Amino acid sequence: MAETQQLGNQPQRTCIGCRKKGTRSELLRLVAGAGGSTAVVVDERRRMAGRGAWLHPSEKCLALAVKRRAFGRALNGAAGTDDVERRILAGTHAADTPVAAATTVQPESGSEN
Repeated sequence: MAETQQLGNQPQRTCIGCRKKGTRSELLRLVAGAGGSTAVVVDERRRMAGRGAWLHPSEKCLALAVKRRAFGRALNGAAGTDDVERRILAGTHAADTPVAAATTVQPESGSEN
């Protein structure tokens, strides 16, 4: 019961493709490229500065977002989705794993041995 309550307290994000809600671990965070670039970049660590948009890592949601022109609205004119397409296509060829499992975190202390 306590485990269910913890999951219910996680913030929800809305996918710009399908408009369904999900947790941060289920979605990719996208940001506009630095330096005034119009390219959309995948924020793997979810820590880049600036406004973020969220997208399920699926070709279906990507296609819906492109069709709806959601990238430009969510990220103030950003349009280049090459980085996002590469990330999603690479993820679909691998096993359908959650986004959090696809990223590895390296310990900083060096005391893991």
